[in-house]
Amino acid sequence: MTQFSPEVLTRAADLIRAAESVAVVGHVRSDADAVGSVSAMLLSLRRLGKQAVGVVGQPMAFSANLLSIPAAREIELADTLPEVDLVITVDCGSIDRTGLLSREIAEKWEQTLVIDHHASNPGFGIVNLLIPGAESTTTVIRELLRELDVELDRDIAHCLYAGLVTDTGSFRWGRPAMHELAAELMRTGIDSRQIGVDLIDSTSLVDLQMIGRVLAGVETERIGALTAAVLVAERDVIAGHSDAAVESLVDFVRALEGTDAGVVFKEMAPGFWAVSLRSSVINVSRVAVALGGGGHVPAAGYTAQGSIESVRADLTAALARMGVPDPA
Repeated sequence: MTQFSPEVLTRAADLIRAAESVAVVGHVRSDADAVGSVSAMLLSLRRLGKQAVGVVGQPMAFSANLLSIPAAREIELADTLPEVDLVITVDCGSIDRTGLLSREIAEKWEQTLVIDHHASNPGFGIVNLLIPGAESTTTVIRELLRELDVELDRDIAHCLYAGLVTDTGSFRWGRPAMHELAAELMRTGIDSRQIGVDLIDSTSLVDLQMIGRVLAGVETERIGALTAAVLVAERDVIAGHSDAAVESLVDFVRALEGTDAGVVFKEMAPGFWAVSLRSSVINVSRVAVALGGGGHVPAAGYTAQGSIESVRADLTAALARMGVPDPA
């Protein structure tokens, strides 16, 4: 995996300075870090005099609460890349996370700058600005903006804070530096309380009822050497609900008493599952990578196809192959 160095930061900034037009690509099923990263880059690039467009390679709209992030409404849903000098992917832990744009990005890797914080990112651009220890991709972008001499204003700070507060679980995990960055962003005058309400606290009655139906089916299961809390969110239950509500399901099982891990199987389309893994005992990014996904040491995910029985069996087999130690 490509490691971060000051030289990479300089090379990333040089790519941006040389470009006149830029497409900033966020990952499919966007979260606040993805949308905040795209939006922060759009605003910053325009401050630098660049033509910039934000795109996500999927047909379905992302969660409405993410539209509270400045410039989020300008992000386009697309199946092709615009003609630009430079492509910047943000918060995409692997090229498949760029969705419908992945083939074009693979072909244009020499025109692609990858900005990310996922430990499993292999790097798929001509320059890969990867800082696995960073709490969010917006944290990485803050370092890049410093290199580009882009001063923070309230809107850019709002975008950066959106990724930081959500990817740290409202500052429950991360380095001391995350609080220093939060303080810097808050000094621009952002309303941190309202950002938290918009991105974390706000929910609808129908979404809350859906969460209740899924949680009613929670069970504990021995998966390999682990005791896991498992949720299965079938398509007919989660269809039509916000991405934010569906993604929040894993928060209820990430640290259930008496378990070592949390697993959520989300049926995004018939027979197509997005699997979220959480653990403070094992490196779940290794598990996710083995199954074609990626992520962080305590939080990762992957996608799979088939019946729920076969998908669950594949996860158990992957853990067994890896020889995951018994946490007891």
